[in-house]
Amino acid sequence: LEWSEDSSVIMASSRDCTARIWTVHTTRNYQPVTLSGHKTPIVGAFFAYSHVEGADHQQRRIDSCYTVSEDGALVTWKVQYDSEESSPLEEIDLPPREDDFEAQVDDAVDFFSGGTPLPLLPKAMGGAAAGPNGNEFKSHAHELVRCKWMYQSRHYFNQERATVVACTYNKRSQLLAIGFSSGIFGIYEMPSVSNIHTLSIGSNQLIQSCILNNTGEWLALGCPTSQQLLVWEWRSETYILKQRGHAYGMRCMAYSPDGVVVCTGGEDGKLKLWNASSGFCYVTLEQSHQAPVTSVCFANSSVVLSASLDGTVRAHDLHRYRTFRTFTTPTPVQFLSLAVDPSGEIVTAGSMDPFHIYAWNLQTGKLLDVLTGHTGPVSQLAYQSHGGTLASASWDGTVKLWDLYKGNVSTESLQHNSDVVCVACRPDGKEVCTGTIRGLLSFWDVETGKLKFEIDGRHDIAGGRKFNDRMAANNNASSRYFTSVCYSADGTCILAGGNSKYVCIYEVSQQILLKKFQVTFNRSLDGVLDELNSKNMTDFGPIDDHADSGDETTYNALRLPGAKRGDDGSRSSKVEVLTMQVAFSSTGREWAAVSGEGLHVYSLDDDMLFDPISLTEAITPAAVENKLEEGEYSMALRMAVHLNEFGLVKQVLEEIPFASVSTIARTVGPEHLERLMNMIAKIMETSPHIQYYLQWCLELLQTHGMYMDKHRASFMRAFRAMHKTVQTRYDELKTICNENRYTLDFIEDQARLTASFMNSSEG
Repeated sequence: LEWSEDSSVIMASSRDCTARIWTVHTTRNYQPVTLSGHKTPIVGAFFAYSHVEGADHQQRRIDSCYTVSEDGALVTWKVQYDSEESSPLEEIDLPPREDDFEAQVDDAVDFFSGGTPLPLLPKAMGGAAAGPNGNEFKSHAHELVRCKWMYQSRHYFNQERATVVACTYNKRSQLLAIGFSSGIFGIYEMPSVSNIHTLSIGSNQLIQSCILNNTGEWLALGCPTSQQLLVWEWRSETYILKQRGHAYGMRCMAYSPDGVVVCTGGEDGKLKLWNASSGFCYVTLEQSHQAPVTSVCFANSSVVLSASLDGTVRAHDLHRYRTFRTFTTPTPVQFLSLAVDPSGEIVTAGSMDPFHIYAWNLQTGKLLDVLTGHTGPVSQLAYQSHGGTLASASWDGTVKLWDLYKGNVSTESLQHNSDVVCVACRPDGKEVCTGTIRGLLSFWDVETGKLKFEIDGRHDIAGGRKFNDRMAANNNASSRYFTSVCYSADGTCILAGGNSKYVCIYEVSQQILLKKFQVTFNRSLDGVLDELNSKNMTDFGPIDDHADSGDETTYNALRLPGAKRGDDGSRSSKVEVLTMQVAFSSTGREWAAVSGEGLHVYSLDDDMLFDPISLTEAITPAAVENKLEEGEYSMALRMAVHLNEFGLVKQVLEEIPFASVSTIARTVGPEHLERLMNMIAKIMETSPHIQYYLQWCLELLQTHGMYMDKHRASFMRAFRAMHKTVQTRYDELKTICNENRYTLDFIEDQARLTASFMNSSEG
């Protein structure tokens, strides 16, 4: 689809090898145009504009259009406008006059059809400035009335055994970018179609989509087969951004202890490390596993563990980004779950068959024990935060509690009526939450082993009708259940996600649903829509109306001459919407979920909540600015923190002199300390004044360190947020300094030589 600049004309290209041009609203005497001149389906169509010189103004109008087909053919179509001198009486868009009946009829048609000309259309959007009569405005739709489209030229992009799969055009710089199925992309200057660059991103890398930025300097490329996103700066021939996701999707994730890093494991057997604040992947551990990764966890901030269906558990060093330990079993097994004890020394993994739990020593790599007792696959493991008690959930309908220091006999077995698929321990270790395939969340007392209460989440998680469902979404809650649960840092709430498009947060003590999040609105996934089109339902099941769509799921399907459907043996199906795993960050300000679309990070930042504590009519933004002008920085800061406006606090902080930071930090009261720390952490994420805010952090910690240590529970979230921001900025500066090491040495030596020269000249 291609829209005109004033959104009055639309052009659509199709697989029938034609491009059609319509007006959005009914325009009198306009006839829709069909452009046919290709032998293969059209990939893209774009409008080109030219400036028309008038008596008193300059107007942009559609001059031509370009159509690109799969066989690499570029056709240019030219617009031939009727000259005003040749047929002045035939003009239908004359300025309206009271005695002009024709103009009144045109206005009536435009008014009732919704296609009223734009009298105040800006010049940048394709409109013209007012002429002497003040009425010389025309939309692109009105200008195309009684115009002819003529074939002008044809150009071929000669790429052997490659077809055009993506293209984009930038009107400002008149650049056309073409992506081929062989991984080659080219940039051409229009209308001469002169080649500027032809480069390759890799052999047999299908470029499914591409787009140029507004200035035409950067080109973004998307490759679904390799899960790559590339941003290319063609003038300097360098990569601005290069990101690559998991092939075939993600399966599991884990937060680092400081909440800065998120580690994900995929179906391709690889591990990826993501920055939680920026969302970028900075390390990919390629040679991790030979089969899908089923579980990951952090032993400490520098060691991450992963379990896989290939029968191994691997320990990875995050300093050198390599595998330093591989744990195996006496007989080949497939691991489904993984956990590490709070000390980070004992690694445990649950297998699919046989139904055992294996324990290793992380330092030596020796197998310590094999825990037996389950009669079904061990779906998930969880440790208590204090002590060596391990909770294991299994498909046999039980959750067993093990004391690793007292042998391989379970101390308690919690019985359920159906298969248990997830388990989580409360941070204080006194409660365990389990989830079954019946959609129930059960809460157990660890000391007594008794069931405290249950939450029926089937109706909360229900939603979305799958393609093969025989009943509506509201009546089909039997197949919906939670596959992952996680406690919040304080243990008051629990986060649960499963085979549905919803993720739920419950308040544990009151057993109520606090909020429900929908992880995706992608209609191409199965289970997103609540209602399906009834015309596709027959007595023999649903009809797949996307069988001949030719999208990325069926582009390799065998096409038979005259056949309307693709290859039925391709076994292609729609991807189901699922939430494989959920987890809270250690900062308590965000949580993440892994679904079929990737990693979703949700922020729980409440810095912008309005808190009317100690507010009076005298505390206003204007009063804060007056205090700043008078030099009363301490009072201005306290008033801004009371108002709890982020922009105002940032303004006050950045106007405080550097020499006064130490003094003003001592005037901050304990009631404002946590809020101010959160504000500083948030401002420092994007501020260039790193040293200034580091001084603020240092002064606050030195002045109020004893108070924060006594009340560490209430200040832990703010302190972790501040530590996360400082660590992120440190990593950024470290990278920049390492890349410019010799430049910095040169500047330092030059300054030293200049100082010595000045001293010698003065002497």
